[in-house]
Amino acid sequence: MTTNGGFQPVFCTIVPPHILDRLARHEDSAIAERAQRTLEHDSALRTRRGATAIATQSVLATAATADEKPNRTIYDAGHQETLPGTKVHSENDRPSKDATVNRAQAGLGATFDLYLKAYNRYSIDGAGLPLNASVHYGEKYDNAFWNGDQMVFGDGDGQIFGDFTLCVDVIGHELTHGVTQYTANLDYQGQSGALNESVSDVFGSLVKQYALGQSSDQADWLIGEGLLGPTIHGVALRSMKAPGTAYDDPQLGKDPQPASMDGYVDTTDDNGGVHTNSGIPNHAFYLIAIAIGGNAWEKAGQIWYDVLTGGELASDADFAAFARLTVAAAKARYGEGDVVQAVLKGWHQTGVPTS
Repeated sequence: MTTNGGFQPVFCTIVPPHILDRLARHEDSAIAERAQRTLEHDSALRTRRGATAIATQSVLATAATADEKPNRTIYDAGHQETLPGTKVHSENDRPSKDATVNRAQAGLGATFDLYLKAYNRYSIDGAGLPLNASVHYGEKYDNAFWNGDQMVFGDGDGQIFGDFTLCVDVIGHELTHGVTQYTANLDYQGQSGALNESVSDVFGSLVKQYALGQSSDQADWLIGEGLLGPTIHGVALRSMKAPGTAYDDPQLGKDPQPASMDGYVDTTDDNGGVHTNSGIPNHAFYLIAIAIGGNAWEKAGQIWYDVLTGGELASDADFAAFARLTVAAAKARYGEGDVVQAVLKGWHQTGVPTS
């Protein structure tokens, strides 16, 4: 399998703009100022990445072996916004005295492990790409992102958001944007952009489930559980099990994600609502994984991985196109039977057509 000869990496953040927009109007001027600063920072980087198409040689995904190891390097940005910062941890170093460094190292490793051991993929690009991350980025920066080359983590403000290395699913989510970048390269706009976000939520959740050894019925299916501050009325940034229920808070507003096409949000904000409408394919995956049972990274996750890397997923695919490919992938790998029926039913329940 080879990637597109030229791809355009997208600047992707875990906290969606609609939350930061709300916080930027907060009555507490300190909170409002931090949110506005984060919005302006993210907008500037997003524009910069969008204006720069990067030509690259096609990357051949090598056949990984069980003894392949990650190559992780952690940098300390020192609360500045210059990357990567000062190198503070290499692959074979002893644990750091800085817990944030250790969590970043562990999260990169957990993501590497899922892709290697569940899908025989050797790092993000399939060819052993070194995994680099910068921590302590910016001053109380309320976000984490994959910038096309590396991971970047803010410390959070300690009030609305905690340290962004706290949640392994957040790390898995952002690194999966890199996997998508090297495979289907889904456009970050409209339904293809929502699929881009959803794929990251799916595999971010699977990174957490794999690391904890949880079956689909044991998992919480939350993205960013533990990230919200203690005064926030909410449990996470998103819920795949029940989109629209992750938070309902005077400061953040109410979780706007729909669980089906009946609630699809037609908007020009956030690249056509990519963080909002991703709730629909997220919920479909949850329903399918629960119906199949067992470990979600096995059959359900394998189907999603096959579609992402199979070469037939167009960069501008909509939900229906993605759904049809999951049905075809399920048939190709598992034959006609219960797995295919679970896939068909899951999409039907979310109102996405498969034919």
